[in-house]
Amino acid sequence: MDRETVEKMAKLARIDVSDKEAESLAGELGTILKYVSDLKEVESKKLKVESEKPATRNTMREDDEAHESGLYTEDLLNSAPEKENGYIKVKKILG
Repeated sequence: MDRETVEKMAKLARIDVSDKEAESLAGELGTILKYVSDLKEVESKKLKVESEKPATRNTMREDDEAHESGLYTEDLLNSAPEKENGYIKVKKILG
């Protein structure tokens, strides 16, 4: 990356950069971009290997018979810090 590109980026970001800083950043940013490019290459190779693995099967259990309606209602209400008219009272978060 060259100094002029760094100065353009600094201007877009509304950052004041001296000539000395622009020279230094040109080298540093070039090195960083090269490193990121290398990481992308490694990541894409990893994705190819992972895509060759067999798909994961559904491991969810089958639904059983539902429990009786209201079976746990009293226990839940008793454990709530605040309740009102058979409901758990919570802090209002939407206007």
